[in-house]
Amino acid sequence: MRKAYFPVIENAPSSLSLIVKRRVRFEEVDFMGIVWHGCYLSYFEDGRVALGHKYGISYTDFIRERISAPVRQMGIDYNYPLRLEEDFEIKTIMHWSDSARINLEYEIRNTSGKLVCTGYTVQLMLDEHSDVFLTPPPLFSDFLKRWKQGELA
Repeated sequence: MRKAYFPVIENAPSSLSLIVKRRVRFEEVDFMGIVWHGCYLSYFEDGRVALGHKYGISYTDFIRERISAPVRQMGIDYNYPLRLEEDFEIKTIMHWSDSARINLEYEIRNTSGKLVCTGYTVQLMLDEHSDVFLTPPPLFSDFLKRWKQGELA
């Protein structure tokens, strides 16, 4: 059974998700041809970047608005290894939050559909002085408004 990383928020819009397809590269494996455990965090980043581009909250958008969004929390559960030149999918799921934070969940599956690993990240938003935003900044507030109105489904 898959672990639920974030609590369900009553009356929240449906989660947003995106799937990215990848292939394991030589530089990502150890001498046995198995993906090194640290690479899975990079795979999460691949999903996070693609989701941001799709919904107009990419790192470039954040930089333009002088907002940083460092990872505050992360977790990962490994179930099954990926191997050299194996194709796989990264499913990135964004969960609703009214706060100035980004709650993302990840599922990595191989081509036979086997769940390789799951994980999550929580990113906070900081202004140009590295102070934490207590409410979503305009870029993210607009994104949340469009999401809640169903424009991003």
